[in-house]
Amino acid sequence: MENSQDKVLTVSQVTGLIKNLLEGSFPSIVLKGEISNFRPNPTGHLYFVLKDSDSQINAVMFRGNASYLNFTPKDGMTVQAKGRITVYPQRGNYQIQITSMTKAGIGDIMEIIEERKRRLAQEGLFAQERKKSLPLFPKTVGVVTSPTGAALRDILNITKRRNPKVSVIVFPAIVQGDSAAPTVENMIKIANKYNMCDVLIVGRGGGSLEDLLPFSDEKVVRAVAESHIPVISAVGHDIDWALSDFAADVRAPTPSAAAELAVPVLTEVKEGLNSYKQEFYQAVEKRISSLRLMLKTFTPENMELQLRTIQQPYLARWENARQALIDSIQSFLEDKKIRMEKAVQTLENCNPQNVFARGYSMVTDSATGKIVRCPEDAAKGSVLKITPAKGEIFATVN
Repeated sequence: MENSQDKVLTVSQVTGLIKNLLEGSFPSIVLKGEISNFRPNPTGHLYFVLKDSDSQINAVMFRGNASYLNFTPKDGMTVQAKGRITVYPQRGNYQIQITSMTKAGIGDIMEIIEERKRRLAQEGLFAQERKKSLPLFPKTVGVVTSPTGAALRDILNITKRRNPKVSVIVFPAIVQGDSAAPTVENMIKIANKYNMCDVLIVGRGGGSLEDLLPFSDEKVVRAVAESHIPVISAVGHDIDWALSDFAADVRAPTPSAAAELAVPVLTEVKEGLNSYKQEFYQAVEKRISSLRLMLKTFTPENMELQLRTIQQPYLARWENARQALIDSIQSFLEDKKIRMEKAVQTLENCNPQNVFARGYSMVTDSATGKIVRCPEDAAKGSVLKITPAKGEIFATVN
């Protein structure tokens, strides 16, 4: 009998066993290492090696996940990558397929932010029902940002171009560093305390994750969520994000986009109002014309004709109902009459006098009054009483 240890496997079988073992044992891991042999693909996929002082592993990051990176990977950069181990059977090697990646040290910050995000979400700070609508025609826009940053210049330029009649109040704040979060929080509270604007833009231009940290500070997030003035969060560029984005009433991908969301184009507003005015005038004129045509119909002849038109169906219904009632009563009386006639006939048929009139007589014993139905009922010598249709006859039984 062949020993199981002597079983011959194909290369594909061995590779398949290794693939199942590795991929099943490492469904999700986080690695820290240095990027080496970085080879970006024209299609957007990233291929490189992660290594430390003793070992290395091939790595791949496909285009869909790579598009979310907020930095450009390069050789020599230390990163923290999250992914899963996969085996490439055609070459018989294994690799890590990366789903997300941060610079070394950023992973801890992300973990802190994610924990804070979960906790604040559980409190309901990000709930959709808390969010307010932006005003359609704001008179004053408040901006909490650096007074010297490019973000403010973009907001001012766009606001002036779209609607020069809208005023802008700048709430100067430090937007980077340890003292940034307290100043941003304070400016948001000042704007709300004195009700200084109709809508509030809170944000800054792009930067690294560390640069955007003040807008993920818990106090800043709570100030944004508690603001009675509608808040637009505009932190960084399209791929950047902060917790203030989730707490704000509206999230804008950039400060410029925030200005476009907050400020309507004056010419478009005027055109819209003119369009509404024309529609209103046309509706009023149409209504007046309709009323005039209606008034023309109110002549004595038309009124009488309309009255008859309304009256005629009711008269017809009344006549039909009257005739139906008469027919019903007549039918009822006819039925009762027939039933009475049948009852009288039945009674007449049962009248003994009518039977006597046809030649029949009733014979009784004159002494006992008992009806004589057969000869045995009449004893010899007894007197019988015979009652015909008229009168009475007495006879003696011999």
